[in-house]
Amino acid sequence: MPITKNKHIENLIKQGEHERLDFKFEISDSKKIARTLVAFANTNGGRLLIGVKDNGIIAGVRSIEEYHMLEASAQMYCKPAVPFEAKEWKVEGKSVLEIIIPKRVGKPHKAPNHDEKYMVFIRVGDQNLLANSVLLKVWSKQDNKLEIKIKYTEAEKTLLNYLKDHEHITLNKFSKTAIIPKHQAEKILVDFIVLEIIKINFTVKQTYYTLSENYKDEN
Repeated sequence: MPITKNKHIENLIKQGEHERLDFKFEISDSKKIARTLVAFANTNGGRLLIGVKDNGIIAGVRSIEEYHMLEASAQMYCKPAVPFEAKEWKVEGKSVLEIIIPKRVGKPHKAPNHDEKYMVFIRVGDQNLLANSVLLKVWSKQDNKLEIKIKYTEAEKTLLNYLKDHEHITLNKFSKTAIIPKHQAEKILVDFIVLEIIKINFTVKQTYYTLSENYKDEN
């Protein structure tokens, strides 16, 4: 890992933490860092800066063990293992590790939660959250290229009509509005997402669904 002097790290720090960037003062918990690695990989990829505090202050990497712990975390606590590229930079006389995580290829990565159960995490803003069942089923259909056939029953029409008049809808709201079981509402949402009729949106507080930019009302 060569040490290079330039403004690359300073420019990244100015962005602050977000969906594709996270700061770590140190690597002290292999399982916790595994959740960050899989969240980046399962979303859109990202960068991890080690030796940088949450407020952007450069503290520097204190030991080469930081890299070894990260490597062990990616191999031991990420299933499947998360590949990454590491670069070392010299900033203000201190070393900063830049870890570049690509977007996943193949099945979703899992990492242990606080109960030691392996779960799928995604990156939402600057946080790592659990992927919900709708997203997991969407990925499964996309990855397996499963054929989807839509029947425009009253439930499907209810969903589209609601979203024409409202900005978004949640799974529970759709289930109640269409008067259908939650599992049926979930299946419709999954199929519509795969067909790019609607989009799934995440915030820290809730998951909601909106019409896709690709959707065209033919009525």
